[in-house]
Amino acid sequence: MLYKIVLHTHSVLRWLVLFGGLGAVALALKGWLGGGEWGKKNRALHGMFIGSMHLQVVLGLILYSGLSPLMGTIFGDFGGAMKVASLRFWAVEHITMMVLAAVVAHAAHVLSKKAEEDAVKFKRAAIGFGLALFMVIGAIPWPFREAVGRSLFPGG
Repeated sequence: MLYKIVLHTHSVLRWLVLFGGLGAVALALKGWLGGGEWGKKNRALHGMFIGSMHLQVVLGLILYSGLSPLMGTIFGDFGGAMKVASLRFWAVEHITMMVLAAVVAHAAHVLSKKAEEDAVKFKRAAIGFGLALFMVIGAIPWPFREAVGRSLFPGG
C-alpha cells in the first residue's frame, strides 16, 4: 500500500517538476534576453521548481532504497541486473540523472541568487535550469521508451 502511494505521488509530481521547470526556464530566458528585472515572480517560480525537484528526489530515493519491489530484484543480483538494459536504467541511469539534475538546478538557483546584476541572475537561472530540465526529460521513463516506458499518469 505504501509503495503504491509513494509511486503514485512520484509519478504525479513529475508534472509539477516539468511544468515548473519550463516556467522557470521561460521566465529566466525572458528576463535574460529581454532585460527584465528580477522580482518576486522569479523567486517564487524558482522556489517551486527547486522544491518540487527536491521532493521528487526524496520520493525516488525512498523507492530506490527498497520500497520498490523492482529494486529488491535488482539488489538481489546487481551484477546480473547490469546486463539487462531495463534493470540498469532503474538501478543506475534514472537515479543518477535525476539526482544530478536536482544538483544542477539547486546550484543554478544558488548562483542566480548570489549574482548582483539582474542580467547575470537570469542568465545563470536560464542555463542551469535549462540543463537540469533537459536532464530530467531525458531520464523520465516515457511511454514510448522501449522496455522502461511507463504510462503518463498512474494507473494508466
